[in-house]
Amino acid sequence: MKAARFDYLRPATVAEAAAALAGDPAAKPVAGGQSLGPMLNLRLARPSTLVDVAKLPELRRVEERADGVFYGAAITHAEFEDGVVPDPTPGFLAWIAHGIAYRAVRNRGTVGGSLVHADPAADWPTTLTALGARVVLAGPSGARELALEDFVLGAFSTALEEGEVVTGVFIPRCSAGARFGYRKSCRKVGEFAEAMCAVLSDEVRGVHRLVVGATEGRHIVVAEARDALADPSLLDDRLAQAGLAADPPTFRLHRKVIREAIAQLAAVPETESLPA
Repeated sequence: MKAARFDYLRPATVAEAAAALAGDPAAKPVAGGQSLGPMLNLRLARPSTLVDVAKLPELRRVEERADGVFYGAAITHAEFEDGVVPDPTPGFLAWIAHGIAYRAVRNRGTVGGSLVHADPAADWPTTLTALGARVVLAGPSGARELALEDFVLGAFSTALEEGEVVTGVFIPRCSAGARFGYRKSCRKVGEFAEAMCAVLSDEVRGVHRLVVGATEGRHIVVAEARDALADPSLLDDRLAQAGLAADPPTFRLHRKVIREAIAQLAAVPETESLPA
């Protein structure tokens, strides 16, 4: 099947992109196109106009700050994987990027696109929520920031308003001794996860966060997870509240993945041995 007819626009600035999107509610922004492309071909998405933001300098900038790093929304998964951009964590971002789909997808897919698509089984929304990331948006009313857990409202649903564009994401700097665990369960490499969990333990900053993804809804975010790290069974009620208990096999799979992520709280392994 081929995509339905659409117009194509390549704005020169974020302001022009926001104006184009605000002026046409049926328009869609596109950068890597790794999710939108297949949806177009299957005619699950039928935008009137594609607004190409992939090469906008404002979405390609990287700014290293004392308390973290700001990444433009058009930074690709491969750039994280290859260490082309600075990492405010002890190697966690390259680890996660390496496990996203296939290299061809990582070459084109962008961090901003992943957050806007808000697939509950995607790696970046779960990971960056655990790291305490904040999304930066620009639109007709100006710029604003949201904690990632407030930006993603549910499966494929975000707080993005009409005419707004995600310009980037800010990731706080972890201490050198921070530990991170991440586990996802997939039927085979490259497929979407059936269960996933990311957990950060940073004693120096007093941060202990745990996030469960692939729930077919909003992420389960445990901002004060110190007790849960010692006793994962404390999370059973949260899993039940998210509706996972209605399907016992899914409930058990999530419990298993959570325990494996917590057990993985250790130094990130060398790239060659990273999990797919």
